[in-house]
Amino acid sequence: MILSRSIASAILVVSLALTAGCANRNKPKKDQAYIARDVETLYNIAKDTMDKEQYRQAALMFDEVERQHPYSVWARRAQLMSAFSYYASRQYSDAVLASQRFLSLHPGNKDAAYAYYIIAVSYYEQIADVARDQKITQQALDTLSELVRRYPESAYAADARLKIDLVNDHLAGKEMEVGRFYSQNRQWIAAASRFRNVVDRYEQTSHTAEALHRLVEAYLALGIPEEAQKSAAVLGANFPGSEWYDRSYKLMQTQKAS
Repeated sequence: MILSRSIASAILVVSLALTAGCANRNKPKKDQAYIARDVETLYNIAKDTMDKEQYRQAALMFDEVERQHPYSVWARRAQLMSAFSYYASRQYSDAVLASQRFLSLHPGNKDAAYAYYIIAVSYYEQIADVARDQKITQQALDTLSELVRRYPESAYAADARLKIDLVNDHLAGKEMEVGRFYSQNRQWIAAASRFRNVVDRYEQTSHTAEALHRLVEAYLALGIPEEAQKSAAVLGANFPGSEWYDRSYKLMQTQKAS
């Protein structure tokens, strides 16, 4: 879209105001200079900025659309575009807040599923490695699950289901890491609790076979071979060709011979 001279000038003025506003991030957005523009011009400026992948500035410009024209149809569009722009600029907390604001104002809107999706992927992108606290991971799982529950036929549900599987695998990996730590320190009850949690809550993940084997180890160390035998049997029935079953089989044979 070729911009008229007036729109081009507006971009320059708004960009300078936004740059000045960003110089001090501690200032609230409401302290930015109020530059009155008609809603269509202002929205097109924001959209053009987003198309240039200047996402941080675009998000603030979309916010300005709503601030100056809160009751227009453009304001509703701008709220979602702002949320996306914050997400694209990796300002995930702002993306979540913008999406939640849209949902609070327009809960039955046809684009509500998209707002939920932005919240979910904003949490998903912040998932840390398994060595760190997994609060964000749980938030991602909760929001992805809510998206699938509310909008199972939406365009975003399939991707959400895939991400749910990946998040569950990540959470199971965290449980395994903690369980291994307890095993290494011979805290067998605590270790067994973690491995049992993987088997019971994350049985569809890639960690289940190892968790069953670790349960065999823990139960033998605790002196309850009957429970170890049960875990080994489940392991053999579900993962008969795995290295974990081979290791558990050898452990059980050694236990029987002793």
